[in-house]
Amino acid sequence: MKYAMLGLSAAAAVCLLGLPPRGAAALDRPEVTFKIFQFPPDRIPRINGKADDWAIVPEEYAIGGDQLVNDSNAAVKMDPKSLEVKVKVGWVKGESRLYFLYEATDDVCDYGQPGLHNDTFEVVVDGDKSGGNLLASNYPDKSISQWDAWFLMQGVQAQNYHIMVPAVDKDWCMEWGPQGWWIKRMPWSNYCATCTAKPGEAGKVTATLWITPFDHADAAGPEKSAASKLVEGNTIGLSWAIMDYDNPKANSHAFWNLSRTHTMYGDASHLCAFKLMPLEPQFLKKIDADWTFKLADEKTRTIAFHDESIGKITAWKWDFGDNTTSTEQNPQHAYKAAGNYIVTLAVEGPEGKSKREKIWEVTVK
Repeated sequence: MKYAMLGLSAAAAVCLLGLPPRGAAALDRPEVTFKIFQFPPDRIPRINGKADDWAIVPEEYAIGGDQLVNDSNAAVKMDPKSLEVKVKVGWVKGESRLYFLYEATDDVCDYGQPGLHNDTFEVVVDGDKSGGNLLASNYPDKSISQWDAWFLMQGVQAQNYHIMVPAVDKDWCMEWGPQGWWIKRMPWSNYCATCTAKPGEAGKVTATLWITPFDHADAAGPEKSAASKLVEGNTIGLSWAIMDYDNPKANSHAFWNLSRTHTMYGDASHLCAFKLMPLEPQFLKKIDADWTFKLADEKTRTIAFHDESIGKITAWKWDFGDNTTSTEQNPQHAYKAAGNYIVTLAVEGPEGKSKREKIWEVTVK
């Protein structure tokens, strides 16, 4: 990284970044795709600094300290007597939010100092997995000023959150970019943390939060930004590092990284792959009718219907609301007259029957 572009010395840049004073180094870790748990829409976790809403998440989704690598010495493993960390990530279909549960048992809870000296959960997210640099110091046009580059590039296509665990007398995070004035506030994010210890004591920190990943996060605000669309089965870029301070009088800290590459903090290409998982089987109904539609031809008032029912389905019956029906799974239907229609899909299978009626959603002119 060329710190001079930001008008900083290397030492000052290291302090600003909250990173160990060394360059990029690849870490020898196997390729792996982690999983993001899908919460049912009636079980969305609260942001309350408690872990109880996350009890439904299987432990296979948990990512512990054994998955993290010490960025200064890859041979060193996290000692649970000093620090023990567990993180779970969740999502809800239809939302553009990533939910996090962060739990850490620490022999020295170091927080309450001014600035970045704070036990930190640094999260970097690339919602469309496009990769690439997110730092102004890497802006390709070297003729523009460092601060023009800051507003044009920093945190735009992927975002970096330095989350204070916990935060006292300061914002809950330093969102590393010019978007911080809006992106770390409702309705784009939310956070709550609890700690059982005073600064300098041993204790446990529990943080619950959600953030909105953006394909384009504009310095001007959300109106000029584009939130990432989270789709079941897709993978996103995501990683985090744990900065563990143990001495209020010293700025040194351990840096535990989930990514295999140190520079994941500023290059989204170095983030880990995380898959947006479907609902676990225990949260699925055995059979549940559902459907969507789109206008196929406005002139002929033709609607294309699409079955989205859950379960093993053997029979479909559509009632288009104009005294016509179909037994196709995904039929197209041309309405003879303009109007609002009540459309119903009834399905059957080995596990029983289900029906879904939608009132006046289908409208043709």
